[in-house]
Amino acid sequence: MNDPDIKSVEPVPSQQVDPLLYRMVVGALALGLLLTLVGALVLAALGIEVSAAVIAIGAGCMGALGGLLAPSPAK
Repeated sequence: MNDPDIKSVEPVPSQQVDPLLYRMVVGALALGLLLTLVGALVLAALGIEVSAAVIAIGAGCMGALGGLLAPSPAK
């Protein structure tokens, strides 16, 4: 079996990343970060104390975005 077509076929990777789903997750996290930032600024401008939960949500979104957008380590 020296068929050149058979040798050129690459194996299918076991795990494929859906770029649309990845973009949706990044967009949702960015939207969450933006909304918490704007909400905290509005609350501060109105003189209302910004709760720790709002800060925690923003920090969580920022950390998740950093983890998703950071380059993966070289293998």
